[in-house]
Amino acid sequence: MYKIVLIRHGITSWATRFTGWTDVDVIPEGIEETKKYGKRLKEMGYSFDLAYTSYLKRAVRTLWTVLDEMDLLWIPLIKDWHMNERYYGALQGLNKAEVAQKYGEEQVNIWRRSYDVAPPKLGLSDPRHPSNDKKYKDIDPAILPTGESLKDTIERFLPYWKETVEPEIKKGKSIIVSLHSNTLRALIMYLDNLNKDEIMKVNVPYCIPLVYELGEDLKAKKHYYLVPDEEVARVIESIKNQAKSAIK
Repeated sequence: MYKIVLIRHGITSWATRFTGWTDVDVIPEGIEETKKYGKRLKEMGYSFDLAYTSYLKRAVRTLWTVLDEMDLLWIPLIKDWHMNERYYGALQGLNKAEVAQKYGEEQVNIWRRSYDVAPPKLGLSDPRHPSNDKKYKDIDPAILPTGESLKDTIERFLPYWKETVEPEIKKGKSIIVSLHSNTLRALIMYLDNLNKDEIMKVNVPYCIPLVYELGEDLKAKKHYYLVPDEEVARVIESIKNQAKSAIK
């Protein structure tokens, strides 16, 4: 049996905006919450050989904070853009309420929660296009996303996971991964063998460690959070309320 730990980044100040690849940081409240869970991992005897995250600082900062609390800043940390959040295309950086006023709340909910409907795409000339960000300067613009559904995000993320992370798991490495709502949902869908309707009901709380125990086929035998169910439910409900208030 193998075991991995997944963490969603801490809360940012952009709950009312479509964040996507916009590189916003974790707010102090999110850092303090993350420290608490980093300490819990250490107290429960967890340790790691290898860490993975995206290019986005909110995920990187969350991972640094956890590893610092565990005195594990020295372990290898691998960043890759394939692990970035879903790319929201022309909605990137926009206020959700303003988008709802323009397109209607029903359309916004379709873009946010449907499996295979992508938001309007960005053109190469748009300053928000990822090719205009120095983080992606060495990547062919033709393969960078311009607007993704969850299905698109899965198709970007999963090949990287299978080709890069799974071989390390099979070597027996103890791995921690700091990701985003949609890349975590992509991974959960794969590990738990969920269908497209089931995954749309999955919400992931900020910075609470989620442990997966995997079989020899690297599919989930079981998973659990390292806190009581009530605490998980409270954080998930707060996220749902943020989303509701953002588009009213």
